Amino acid sequence: MLVSAGVLTEPQLREALAYQRNGSLALPEALMKLGLVDETTLARTQAKAEGLPFVDLDKGKIAPEILARVPAELAREQGLVPLMEKGGKLVVAVDDPLKRILADQLRFMLGVEVVCVLAAPSALKRALTRAYGAGDEALLAKTLKAEGSEEEGDAPIVRLVTRTFHQALEARASDIHIEPGRAAVRVRFRVDGMLRDIAEHPLHLHAPLISRLKILASMDIAERRKPQDGRIGLEIDGRSIDVRCSILPASHGEAIVMRLLDRSRSLISLRELGFDDEDYKWFRRAIKRPNGIVLVTGPTGSGKTTTLYAALSELNRPDVKIITAEDPVEYHIKGLNQVQVNTKIGLTFARILKAMLRAAPNIILVGEIRDVETAEIAIQAALTGHLVFSTLHTNDAAGALTRLMDIGVKPFLVSASVQAVIAQRLVRRLCPECAQGYTPSAGEIETLGIAPNLAAGRQFKRPRGCRTCEGTGYRGRIALFEMLEMDPAIRDLTFRGESLDAIRKHATSSGNLRSLLADGARKVLRGDTSTTEVMRVVRLATHLEDPS
Repeated sequence: MLVSAGVLTEPQLREALAYQRNGSLALPEALMKLGLVDETTLARTQAKAEGLPFVDLDKGKIAPEILARVPAELAREQGLVPLMEKGGKLVVAVDDPLKRILADQLRFMLGVEVVCVLAAPSALKRALTRAYGAGDEALLAKTLKAEGSEEEGDAPIVRLVTRTFHQALEARASDIHIEPGRAAVRVRFRVDGMLRDIAEHPLHLHAPLISRLKILASMDIAERRKPQDGRIGLEIDGRSIDVRCSILPASHGEAIVMRLLDRSRSLISLRELGFDDEDYKWFRRAIKRPNGIVLVTGPTGSGKTTTLYAALSELNRPDVKIITAEDPVEYHIKGLNQVQVNTKIGLTFARILKAMLRAAPNIILVGEIRDVETAEIAIQAALTGHLVFSTLHTNDAAGALTRLMDIGVKPFLVSASVQAVIAQRLVRRLCPECAQGYTPSAGEIETLGIAPNLAAGRQFKRPRGCRTCEGTGYRGRIALFEMLEMDPAIRDLTFRGESLDAIRKHATSSGNLRSLLADGARKVLRGDTSTTEVMRVVRLATHLEDPS
């Protein structure tokens, strides 16, 4: 049926059959493992073959009175979700045609005619979680025990927290969001920069769950009205994990966001970040200067610190002294003197920076320039023979110059000290297993600003979705860079306190500024990411450049 529908070719079917025999898998599993068919298409075809209607459970909501017809324990145990009542019959979604036998059991229990429809297995799991939550504490304890928790004597909440961290690491999540609502506690993971719903727990688990996390993060468990910050150190599967926690009191209770940092992971090189040959030469030239400031800008979570660590790794030699001031120290690098900011005892960026200069460093890293005091000390260091690296929160590269002036730094100091600025954003990398080639339209080429002759005869790639990327079409991330190199004219414009637009226009026309969109277009042409991804992250930058 898949072949006749044009979803699968005969050679692909033979490949899947061979793979199935070698791996002792069912044919549907083999097809999905190879990324030849996605789960939804497979379920649709299976439904057609079995004469069952197909339903997409990710669309629409189920009425509470319908959910109440089937006990939660039965629904979870048998893997089914009641959907609606139609013509006096209860419609129930299942993920396997063989489960049609459950219709008789339900008819006997509920005293009503039951008909089955087929859904994709992962969609059914999500629908079950949305409909009935993850179960009460007893069910959680039973589930966690079945999963082989090492801490069998622990309370269910303790094991729930442990399992959540395990799942987050397996999913490659950078953040865990726990958010109470009116009827349930929602758990979401941020994977490759995008949030995903993972689970919904009953509301009565919220208080013990937050209390457990507060204890781990050394927060005040009695304080529920004020925001709190803390840190958790974990050892999971031999990996050292640092968790930064932030609690915010919301209308339905305290919400918590946890940023995961895997200290056991090796540092990423400039090449792995997304620097091609031309970018790499430019950046190496900028960081090889004997003095001055190199700034990396971008929103929170755009990989600024990773870029700076990669730069320091390039410069880390026995004859060079490097000191860093960080909040927190994310990776411990051999050969660097790394200092942790501690505002509770007055150890701020500015205070550390003053002390650093007495330690005779060649290179200084200031985790972030937050105020005029830190900025001015960093600039004085740059003007007295030190190479200084730091980060700023701005939308684009040229904006870093005006941002320094906005916080109170004199224009002549900015123009004299800044050598180069990089603005960056992270885009999702196309899954290498299932990315699909296609011929772009003229409008798409124009939107990316690519010259028609460069795109002639070239194929772009778009996401498709397979088992490897969990149906998203993307796996991992790559950085887009906007690079600004200072020249005498830009220094003069900065010295005179000219507007951001004037600085950007000159930098672009003189070739000293390469925009995010231009770098994104190159990475689309190279097949690293999709047009949709590039436009998602550069939309703000393009709006800034062209207000019309």
